[in-house]
Amino acid sequence: MVMVIPYTEDEIMVFFVEKSSVMDNTSVVPYNKTLLKRYQAHINVEWCNQAGSIKYLFKYIYKGHDRASVCFVPINQENQNKENIDEIKDYYSCRYISACEASWRIFSYDIHYRTPSVVRLPFHLPGQQQVIYESFDDLDDILDKLSVASSMFSEWFKCNQNYPEARTLTYVEFPTKFVWKADKRYWKPRKKGFSFGRIHAVSPSLGEAYYLRILLNKVKGPTTFAQIRTVNSVEYPTFRDACYACGLSDDDNEYVEAIVEASFTGTGYYLRSLFCTLLMSESMSRPEFVWETTWIYLSGDILYKQRIALKHLGLELNEEQVKNLTLFEIESFY
Repeated sequence: MVMVIPYTEDEIMVFFVEKSSVMDNTSVVPYNKTLLKRYQAHINVEWCNQAGSIKYLFKYIYKGHDRASVCFVPINQENQNKENIDEIKDYYSCRYISACEASWRIFSYDIHYRTPSVVRLPFHLPGQQQVIYESFDDLDDILDKLSVASSMFSEWFKCNQNYPEARTLTYVEFPTKFVWKADKRYWKPRKKGFSFGRIHAVSPSLGEAYYLRILLNKVKGPTTFAQIRTVNSVEYPTFRDACYACGLSDDDNEYVEAIVEASFTGTGYYLRSLFCTLLMSESMSRPEFVWETTWIYLSGDILYKQRIALKHLGLELNEEQVKNLTLFEIESFY
């Protein structure tokens, strides 16, 4: 017995009663009322939000051409020894090309293409470029190779020295006017076509590499790492300081104000917990600046806790001792 009960404008509650079992909408194939009425056909509608569903839908696209396994088996005569059959030579992997694909290839149409062309631009900190070698290669021979110190990023410095036009471009804009020759490992002026450059993403947890990536989107024509860290003729010791001088990083004053405001009602334990949360979120560009500005609030109950722990109500601590104890308390949150 089937009972159909109107539920809403677009849904119908269907109950199947068979003997002692009752099934509701969870046992019905998903459908869409609008599509059923429009196309007058059975249409299964499902929401695919899993990786397995995507693989099922698109796996046939990446399986390549249709293939057929053909095995040629010789007829064994009565006086022929079966052990002499070479099964490897008797097996062939054949590809079947349909008439449509054969015509496409005959007329030399594009099988695949990429537009627009995008070049992935790697970068690295000084002396930290990747070196690829085989497991059996000698380490001394690897270090003596000229290609070890020749990366796409380091060759960008050399190209800025040799071409005045290159000094007007950032690292991201470089592929629009120059082409990277991977076989000879150098940049060459582009004669035709165009391409876009993209620097791979870097997590703020990597520190200096993160700030170097920020500068590479702004600095034009540097020939050394020192020039990347130079802002208004002042060379800064780190890339992070250079980002702050360029105004590319926040001054973290909003975090200082948040801790100061929380100190009006919050305890020292709560303030240290708040500071630890900011550290773990990696949202502060200069954590040491926030610490030096707010440590007096973060250590509000440190002296009291030490007096209670040591049972010495007249205990006095200097500034350095209070800071160290506060940092120890903050470290305990991790």
